[in-house]
Amino acid sequence: MKILSIETSCDESAISILEVKGGIKNPTFKILGNALRSQIKIHEQYGGVFPMMAKREHQKNLTPLLLKVLKESNFLNTKSETLNPKKLKTRNLKLETILARETDLLVHFKKHVINIKKPAIDLIAVTNGPGLEPALWVGINFAQALGELWDIPLLGVNHMEGHILSVLPNKKEFSISNFKFPMIALLVSGGHTELVLIKKFLSYEILGKTRDDAAGEAFDKVARILGLPYPGGPEISRLAQKARTSHLAPLNFPLPRPMIHSKDFDFSFSGLKTAVLYLVRDMGILSDTDKEKIAREFEDSTVDVLESKTKDAILKYNVKSLIIGGGVTANKELQKRLKLMSKKLGVDLYLPEKKMSTDNAIMIGISAFFNFSKTPASHRKLAQSKAGRKKNEIKAEGNLSF
Repeated sequence: MKILSIETSCDESAISILEVKGGIKNPTFKILGNALRSQIKIHEQYGGVFPMMAKREHQKNLTPLLLKVLKESNFLNTKSETLNPKKLKTRNLKLETILARETDLLVHFKKHVINIKKPAIDLIAVTNGPGLEPALWVGINFAQALGELWDIPLLGVNHMEGHILSVLPNKKEFSISNFKFPMIALLVSGGHTELVLIKKFLSYEILGKTRDDAAGEAFDKVARILGLPYPGGPEISRLAQKARTSHLAPLNFPLPRPMIHSKDFDFSFSGLKTAVLYLVRDMGILSDTDKEKIAREFEDSTVDVLESKTKDAILKYNVKSLIIGGGVTANKELQKRLKLMSKKLGVDLYLPEKKMSTDNAIMIGISAFFNFSKTPASHRKLAQSKAGRKKNEIKAEGNLSF
């Protein structure tokens, strides 16, 4: 089975093609092509991601990424148009309708995609949430246009499930590790902070989530308070590590560890961000050393909460494995603490490769395989038909949950 997957949930445009062999219990994956384009340089001047700007950039990026991935996979072949004028007009009208709100993408699609010979792809997968809806719609409409052009079935994929499965790829060809259930997934990104119980693959129960700011969002906001560039996470971590290696004395006024002693698994980082804001206001003009101390205290506070809640969940549910997913998994202090904790508790820890911690299309393709494979054959047949695709039209869901 070959899957073309598309990811546009925030500010990364990504496309990949995976080849999957074997059944759902023991699949092996091979990355035939993979491409990603980040928008960080565009958004950093504004200190955050602007949804409509992200939408515009996705429209620019998707066609070049598709061409690159098809070429890597040896699927980039053009064809001579053989449709009669009436069928050609009907098809073009359908494509124009699908891409009516993606005017730039429609121009690129007509120029570069419309005459590409149908590749040997069995399924097109696309992220349909959670995320920024204007950005999600670009990927969805692109997928629908490809599905119409090539007559290939489509499948919407939950972005957060992708982050759970992002721990699988560690090389170009990979298979499922011998995971032990039950598992806990700690998902930490710019938009989400969640603890998820997994009793078996594709069976999820959210134990707790943030009530306000996500951990990654708090990193970015604190970085802005300190006058650091976007994205804030790496900058905060850089200063925090500098404070540790320089053996700087800690702050005289420690920051709070929000909800660390609550009897649930929810998180809250908005108050922590506000505490930093008041601290900076009271300290006045900050020296470089002051910024390093604040960065370390903020990072320690955030990691303390994440570690404590995760540990409590592991002990309560007698968990055998721990998965960490999302962009904040690149944080070295969080990795170090969770590695030590997992070793002490005798729990297997799975971390994504650095390139897999960011939003990417490979994880979307993996999730698509599992979800499509578990679907009854009769429903798969319906999804593969044009009538079925129209009936099960994919929609962007910014707040999509498990």
